[in-house]
Amino acid sequence: MTDEGKEIATLAGGCFWCLEAVYDDLKGVESVESGYMGGKTANPSYEEICSGETGHAEVVQLTFDPKRVSFKEILEVFFVIHDPTTLNRQGNDVGTQYRSAIFHHSAEQKAAAEQVIAKLGTAKIYEGPIVTEVVPASKFHVAEDYHQEYFRRNPAQSYCAFVVRPKVAKFRKHFLEKLKK
Repeated sequence: MTDEGKEIATLAGGCFWCLEAVYDDLKGVESVESGYMGGKTANPSYEEICSGETGHAEVVQLTFDPKRVSFKEILEVFFVIHDPTTLNRQGNDVGTQYRSAIFHHSAEQKAAAEQVIAKLGTAKIYEGPIVTEVVPASKFHVAEDYHQEYFRRNPAQSYCAFVVRPKVAKFRKHFLEKLKK
C-alpha cells in the first residue's frame, strides 16, 4: 500500500505493450508502467531481457485505487486478456520473459491470486492447466522510455495492429462497465 491508500500490482502476461494498453483503460487504475521483474541481472536492458538469460519477465506495474477497483477485478481482466496455460509463451512471443506471473506485494494479494486461479481451474475455463506463477514481487526495473505507452504512440505498427489491438478490443467487450470514461 502506498502513502495515499493506493496499491501496487505487478503482472506478467506476455508482451508488456498488451497489458499496458488494457490497464490504461481500466477504471481505478491510476498509472501503468512497463518494466521487468523476477530476474537476476541488475538494471537489465530490453536487449538483455530478450536473450532470455536474465530471468526477468516483461511486466506492468499498476498503481490502483482499491476503493475503485479491487485486486481480484484486476486479476479477472488479466485472465481474460492472456493465455495462462502456455508456459513461457504468448502467441508467437516465446521465452521466459513472456511467462504468465503474478508478483504479489502482500499476503492478501497472494491469497487473492491463489483463490482466482483455483476458481478458474475448478470451472475448467481453459483446456489446459493454468501455469501462472504466483511469486513475491522483487525489484521492479522500469523499461526504456520508448516502451512506455507504446500502443498509444504506435497504433498502426504491425504488432500493435495485429496483437495489441485485439486484446484491447476483447477487454473492452468483456468489461465495458469497467472502462474509464
